[in-house]
Amino acid sequence: MWDTLKKAETWSGAVIGAAIEVHRIEGPGLIEGIYKKCFGRECEVRQIPYVNELEAKLEYKGFIFEEPLRLDFLIDDVLILEFKAVQELLPIQQAQLMTYMKLLKKPLGLLFNFHELVLKNGIRRLVLKEAL
Repeated sequence: MWDTLKKAETWSGAVIGAAIEVHRIEGPGLIEGIYKKCFGRECEVRQIPYVNELEAKLEYKGFIFEEPLRLDFLIDDVLILEFKAVQELLPIQQAQLMTYMKLLKKPLGLLFNFHELVLKNGIRRLVLKEAL
């Protein structure tokens, strides 16, 4: 799992750079969906591999079913991103990201709040110790 964390850490720098570029061009104050679309385009330009709203197998007490997860981005199958455009990040939003990380067994997640004047003030990094 250390290799997965190392790979996620490597992508995190590129992803933060891409998000900062989107924020630099578009600025704060737009709706979340616009930032997602712009970020997807920025990933294409920078050749950052991603998927969004993927189908995932979920297990509950022996019952396995496939359900679409509405996570914003999964980068190269190792790094989960959640985007928000809110006045302030709440603990429930970090909990949501952590839940996605647990379900998909991914060690690293980034939560971005595009409503900040300076995007770096709106980035939260979460590590799932159980995935290490």
